[in-house]
Formats: sequence, C-alpha cells, structure tokens
Amino acid sequence: MQIYSNTAALPREARGAVAALGNFDGLHRGHRAVLHAARALAAAGNRPFAAVTFEPHPHRVFFPGDAPFRLTPPVLKRELLAEMGVEILYEIPFTPEFAKVPAREFMQRILLEELDLAHAVAGHDFVFGHKRAGGMPMLRDFFGGRERSVTEIAPQRDAGRNIWSSTRIRAQLQAGDVKGAAEALGRPWEIESVVQKGDGAGRRLGFPTANLDLGETLRPRLGVYAVRAKLDGVKIPGVANLGVRPTLGGRDERFEVHLFDFSGEIYGKTLRVALLHFIRPEQAFPSLAALSARIAEDCDAARALLGP
Repeated sequence: MQIYSNTAALPREARGAVAALGNFDGLHRGHRAVLHAARALAAAGNRPFAAVTFEPHPHRVFFPGDAPFRLTPPVLKRELLAEMGVEILYEIPFTPEFAKVPAREFMQRILLEELDLAHAVAGHDFVFGHKRAGGMPMLRDFFGGRERSVTEIAPQRDAGRNIWSSTRIRAQLQAGDVKGAAEALGRPWEIESVVQKGDGAGRRLGFPTANLDLGETLRPRLGVYAVRAKLDGVKIPGVANLGVRPTLGGRDERFEVHLFDFSGEIYGKTLRVALLHFIRPEQAFPSLAALSARIAEDCDAARALLGP
C-alpha cells in the first residue's frame, strides 16, 4: 500500500482512483461496507482502490484536552486498510488551518484537482469542510457536474436494527464488553504498540510481562483480559492487565501482557494484542503473595477461555 500525506504533487499512478472517504476509526462493519463497495467499483473500472482519511483524527484537533478515544491509532489503521486490499492511502493532515477549508474548496482542490478521483464512495453521514458544511448531497451534485460519480452507502445495522458506530463500540469497550465490540467490528478489538521496559514487577511475581504504551488508544474497562497476541507474525495466547496496579502502589495506567509459554526477548518489538474475553475488574490485594496467586488463577481462566 502506498501512503501519501502530501496530495499536491502526486505521481500519475496515484491519481484517478476509486476512493472510500472517511475517518474510519475502528474500521467497523459500517466502514467495511464503504470500503468493500469502493474495492468492487475499482476492480470493475480497472482503477486503483484508494482510501481518503485524515490524521490526526479531527476530534483531537477540535478537543485536544479529551481523554484518549481512538479505536485504531494511525499505524494499526494503516495495517488494517492494507489487509483489506487498499492500494493507495491518502492520509490528509488535519490541522486547525485545514479545518477552515470550505467544503467546496475541499472538493475542487483536493478531491478533483489533486487526487483526480474517478469515483468517491462514502457513508450516508460523511461530512466535510469548514463547520461540517459539506455532505453527500453536495458531493453528488459537485461530482455529477464534472462527469465523475459518487456512491452513498446506506446505514449498516445489526440484527436489532441498531446502526454500527464507533461511538457505540467505545461504550462497549469501556464497559468491558469485548464480545459486543468484536461483533460490531467484525473482528476482535486490538491494541498495538512497541514493547517497552517496565519495572520488572511481573517477573518478580513469576509472570513476566510485555509493557505497551497505549498512547492515544481508547482505554477499555480496567481489568484482566484473555488475549491473543501477534509477534513477528506468530499468534501467542496470554493474559493482560490494564490498570494502575493498586497492590503495587501504582497510579498510572499500564497495559501489561503475559504471554503463555514464551521466553524470548521482545523489548523494542511491535506487539499486536486482541482482547478476547474480560475476566475480572482490577482490584487491590492484601499482599504480593495474594496478587501472585490471583494472577495464576487468571492465567488458568484465560487458558480455559482461549482453548487449544
């Protein structure tokens, strides 16, 4: 997948694509419907399959003081888009200045002149431009008058007629409902980060852990999870704790993963962790011995939940 953040001087082969438009935070079932439609149209028209998205997420620019909220930070989003077959990613920098660009200028200068899109695909609720003034009716009118085409994807709903949405998935994860989130996403929710050196507390307790910096990733419910991690392309089961570690007097949130039957060196490597089952909420224990005993129980619970 080719990634472009500067769309002003694209090579010829990066222009004229069929592109899915959106923030795509989570890449849930609704987003995937948009991307699948764009991929099919690109194949039918023998055009490149592209996605147009924005970094950082506009919410971060408008509300910089909010708590971490992203379901798929940039690196993971790129990986997921590539796995879906996206050939070209236009990752447009979203700055306070860009937020002031009028909707008509966004369509004329970026989508038409710079990207030269042949076909745009977006969800029914896609909005753009200063004060979110642009929407699908404006995009259809604009492209239709320039011999281009637009496909609008209707709301995608679950069996209960609820619309798949990133907001709903965030609420599910913050409640510890990783199974509900996985149903909405079409896959388990994942955390990906570079393994950092910790203070060695897990090793002293008999359960060495890989410590991941969550950065701008949403914090799900604090507690213990059965997980399946991917390291160098290999899947490894394990158990993870997200919390402040009250028994150890901690204050800062940490995400620590204990990989089953693994003893290799992983500092500095990228670990991609899928949260599959919520085991229990975080709690304080009267002693380190009690904590160690409970971690052993958590490992047994995780192994049983994950199966062979």
